[in-house]
Amino acid sequence: MRVLVLMHEDGVPPRSIAGLTEQQVRPFRMEFDVTNAVQGLGHEVLALGLADDLRALREALDRFRPRITVNLLEDFHGVRHYDLYVVGFLELMKRRYTGCNPRGLMLAHDKALSQKILAYHRIPVPDFAVFPLGHRFRMRRGLSFPLFVKSATEEGSEGIAQASIVHSEQQLRERVEFIHDKILTDAMAESYIDGRELYVGVLGNGLLRTLPIWELRFTKVPEHAPRVATSRVKWNPAYQERHGIVWGPAEGLPAGTAERIRRTCKRVYRALSLTGCARIDLRLAADGRFYVLEANPNPDLAGDGELAESAAAGGLPYPDLIDRLLRLGLGYRAGWSD
Repeated sequence: MRVLVLMHEDGVPPRSIAGLTEQQVRPFRMEFDVTNAVQGLGHEVLALGLADDLRALREALDRFRPRITVNLLEDFHGVRHYDLYVVGFLELMKRRYTGCNPRGLMLAHDKALSQKILAYHRIPVPDFAVFPLGHRFRMRRGLSFPLFVKSATEEGSEGIAQASIVHSEQQLRERVEFIHDKILTDAMAESYIDGRELYVGVLGNGLLRTLPIWELRFTKVPEHAPRVATSRVKWNPAYQERHGIVWGPAEGLPAGTAERIRRTCKRVYRALSLTGCARIDLRLAADGRFYVLEANPNPDLAGDGELAESAAAGGLPYPDLIDRLLRLGLGYRAGWSD
């Protein structure tokens, strides 16, 4: 097939990474790995960088005429949730693509709305409140400390730090103002769940497959220190090495918990109208109860990412994972295809 791989213009990888350090490769690691995997499957590939002009995409669709577009784009005009409009453009052009559909992207990107939907379906989520950008801070009823404060729309742990855990109204006010002033989005405060950080990859459109439950572990921090997936935890190799941060299979789960988590993640996937693939983030408390934190419809697809490693542990090596995503994109029943 002819396959168009769509990404941000800053992430277009070179043909070879020979001689480059891991730090130099990291900004385009996912784009390089996916592009090479698609080529390794025998397909003809065109890598297209996009930032703020859809004409380049329209021209590539007309000139290259791909059978499917691999969508690695996570923002447009520098706005995270604008990626759904690019996918919507592909739908309007009657073109196949990998990843999530526009409706699922819209619901998952709005963390407050998605949590309301999940709560309606009786899926366990932390208590939360939203503090809108541009509104004066007012304490919300029903919230109890400690709370965890984050952006209501941003992904990739942007704006998340140890200071995101707050224990008083004054700390809450300061962190909400930080999100408003620095991240420029609504702020969301939810009950802080002290426990294990779990990730579950889900693949599929109608028939769903869950990947092995993966865990983010902190092996070099004090026992009672907060374990928070900050941006440095996720993206800074030196920080990861210093604090012993590793990802791997979740071991020693209470009896029956793994199966309940897998069933719950499928319910989350369907409730939010997700397709293609997603990563569901959860917290497992010491008492054995777990809570869904959010669903990520744009998970990291790098070959060394947690989704790829989890898939490999579940019997789906990286080339097979990429092939599976291509097949799911080709098989997705879009409105125009009816």
